[in-house]
Amino acid sequence: MTTDVIDQLLGVEEGDALFALRSQRPEAKRNAQASFDALFASDELEQASQLERLAVAYWTVALSQSPIESFYRGLLAAASPETLSALEAALPGAVTTGPYGDYPEGPLAVENVVGLRWEPDATLAAAVGPRLAAALSHTHLLVYRPRDSSADALQRLLDAGWSTTGIVTLSQLVAFLNFQLRVVAGLAALKGELA
Repeated sequence: MTTDVIDQLLGVEEGDALFALRSQRPEAKRNAQASFDALFASDELEQASQLERLAVAYWTVALSQSPIESFYRGLLAAASPETLSALEAALPGAVTTGPYGDYPEGPLAVENVVGLRWEPDATLAAAVGPRLAAALSHTHLLVYRPRDSSADALQRLLDAGWSTTGIVTLSQLVAFLNFQLRVVAGLAALKGELA
């Protein structure tokens, strides 16, 4: 891609104060864009298809209730309006707060928080198939219950047809999007101060 997605998400153009500020860290800016390109403009789609990547991306940012949801919504809508429709129908039952989860027995266990354990219902699973349904469930786990991630959670992905490489790609995608959400939120706050 020739454009910088974070600048695009923020509505930043050359000459803006925030553009100048981001330009002071060219390597960080370049690496963030390279990560986006590696995840969304890859030619290596055997382990995680473009549609799976876009669906997981939309689901991640929608669960996070981020203003950048519209960007990923547009990408998914262009690829598969049917998948988008199925995810949007399921979203109200999946959005919660968090983070939830349990720590191992010990001093941190006082911070255990009980919360929603979401799984795709039959309608969503039928619309997107078992493989993507498993990825959406895992994404929900990573967004809201990261400390509950386990070998059993990874096994559910393997059982649904994900390869080890595909699971790594899925995890990298969710991690990148959480990074991007935080960068955009922080820069949006700065943008208001620099205006």
